[in-house]
Amino acid sequence: MQDKEELTSMVKVLTNLRKEGYTEDYKITDDGMMCTINGKESFGPEQVNIVNFYRFEGESNPDDMAILYVIETDSGHKGTITDAYGTYADELVENFMKQAKDFGKNIDKRN
Repeated sequence: MQDKEELTSMVKVLTNLRKEGYTEDYKITDDGMMCTINGKESFGPEQVNIVNFYRFEGESNPDDMAILYVIETDSGHKGTITDAYGTYADELVENFMKQAKDFGKNIDKRN
Protein backbone atom coordinates (compact mmCIF):
# COMPACT_ATOMS: atom_id res chain seq x y z
CA MET A 1 0.00 0.00 0.00
CA GLN A 2 2.92 2.36 0.62
CA ASP A 3 3.88 2.38 -3.09
CA LYS A 4 0.36 3.54 -3.92
CA GLU A 5 0.77 6.47 -1.51
CA GLU A 6 4.03 7.47 -3.22
CA LEU A 7 2.35 7.38 -6.62
CA THR A 8 -0.47 9.50 -5.26
CA SER A 9 2.09 12.07 -4.11
CA MET A 10 3.51 12.33 -7.63
CA VAL A 11 0.04 12.59 -9.11
CA LYS A 12 -0.82 15.30 -6.59
CA VAL A 13 2.33 17.27 -7.44
CA LEU A 14 1.66 16.92 -11.19
CA THR A 15 -1.94 18.06 -10.74
CA ASN A 16 -0.81 21.17 -8.88
CA LEU A 17 1.89 21.89 -11.47
CA ARG A 18 -0.64 21.61 -14.31
CA LYS A 19 -2.80 24.22 -12.54
CA GLU A 20 0.27 26.51 -12.49
CA GLY A 21 0.74 26.18 -16.25
CA TYR A 22 3.33 23.38 -16.43
CA THR A 23 1.31 21.48 -19.00
CA GLU A 24 3.89 20.11 -21.46
CA ASP A 25 5.27 16.60 -21.08
CA TYR A 26 8.82 16.25 -22.35
CA LYS A 27 11.19 13.47 -23.34
CA ILE A 28 14.83 13.33 -24.40
CA THR A 29 15.54 12.06 -27.90
CA ASP A 30 18.43 9.82 -28.94
CA ASP A 31 20.24 12.85 -30.36
CA GLY A 32 20.22 14.54 -26.92
CA MET A 33 17.47 17.10 -27.52
CA MET A 34 14.45 17.60 -25.29
CA CYS A 35 11.16 17.60 -27.15
CA THR A 36 7.46 17.63 -26.44
CA ILE A 37 5.90 14.17 -26.41
CA ASN A 38 4.25 14.91 -29.76
CA GLY A 39 7.68 15.89 -31.13
CA LYS A 40 6.56 19.27 -32.51
CA GLU A 41 9.22 21.33 -30.73
CA SER A 42 12.68 20.53 -29.48
CA PHE A 43 15.15 22.29 -27.20
CA GLY A 44 18.83 22.01 -26.35
CA PRO A 45 20.01 22.03 -22.73
CA GLU A 46 21.09 25.67 -23.04
CA GLN A 47 17.42 26.57 -23.72
CA VAL A 48 16.06 24.78 -20.65
CA ASN A 49 15.78 26.01 -17.05
CA ILE A 50 15.14 23.60 -14.18
CA VAL A 51 12.95 25.59 -11.80
CA ASN A 52 12.28 22.78 -9.35
CA PHE A 53 12.46 19.03 -8.87
CA TYR A 54 10.86 16.38 -6.68
CA ARG A 55 12.20 13.00 -5.63
CA PHE A 56 9.84 10.16 -4.91
CA GLU A 57 10.99 7.02 -3.14
CA GLY A 58 9.15 3.73 -2.77
CA GLU A 59 9.32 2.59 0.84
CA SER A 60 9.10 -1.13 0.08
CA ASN A 61 11.12 -1.20 -3.14
CA PRO A 62 14.18 0.97 -3.83
CA ASP A 63 13.60 0.39 -7.56
CA ASP A 64 10.56 2.68 -7.30
CA MET A 65 12.62 5.87 -7.00
CA ALA A 66 11.78 8.65 -9.47
CA ILE A 67 12.61 12.28 -10.02
CA LEU A 68 10.26 14.84 -11.52
CA TYR A 69 11.88 17.92 -13.07
CA VAL A 70 9.85 21.12 -13.41
CA ILE A 71 11.19 23.03 -16.39
CA GLU A 72 10.74 26.17 -18.43
CA THR A 73 12.28 26.87 -21.80
CA ASP A 74 13.78 30.18 -22.84
CA SER A 75 10.81 30.57 -25.21
CA GLY A 76 8.32 30.35 -22.32
CA HIS A 77 7.13 26.74 -22.58
CA LYS A 78 6.48 25.12 -19.19
CA GLY A 79 6.29 21.44 -18.35
CA THR A 80 7.78 18.41 -16.69
CA ILE A 81 10.00 15.44 -17.40
CA THR A 82 10.40 12.38 -15.22
CA ASP A 83 13.23 9.92 -14.82
CA ALA A 84 14.09 6.96 -12.68
CA TYR A 85 16.46 7.88 -9.89
CA GLY A 86 19.61 5.97 -9.06
CA THR A 87 20.51 2.69 -10.73
CA TYR A 88 17.74 2.82 -13.32
CA ALA A 89 18.17 6.46 -14.35
CA ASP A 90 18.00 7.12 -18.08
CA GLU A 91 21.45 8.25 -19.16
CA LEU A 92 20.02 10.56 -21.85
CA VAL A 93 17.79 12.38 -19.37
CA GLU A 94 20.50 12.52 -16.72
CA ASN A 95 23.11 13.98 -19.13
CA PHE A 96 20.66 16.52 -20.52
CA MET A 97 19.62 17.73 -17.07
CA LYS A 98 23.25 18.10 -15.97
CA GLN A 99 23.71 20.59 -18.83
CA ALA A 100 20.47 22.54 -18.30
CA LYS A 101 20.38 25.71 -16.20
CA ASP A 102 19.46 24.73 -12.67
CA PHE A 103 17.94 27.39 -10.44
CA GLY A 104 18.10 25.13 -7.40
CA LYS A 105 15.44 23.40 -5.38
CA ASN A 106 12.52 25.62 -4.45
CA ILE A 107 10.99 24.71 -1.13
CA ASP A 108 7.22 24.53 -1.34
CA LYS A 109 4.31 22.57 0.06
CA ARG A 110 3.00 20.64 -2.97
CA ASN A 111 3.77 17.22 -1.46
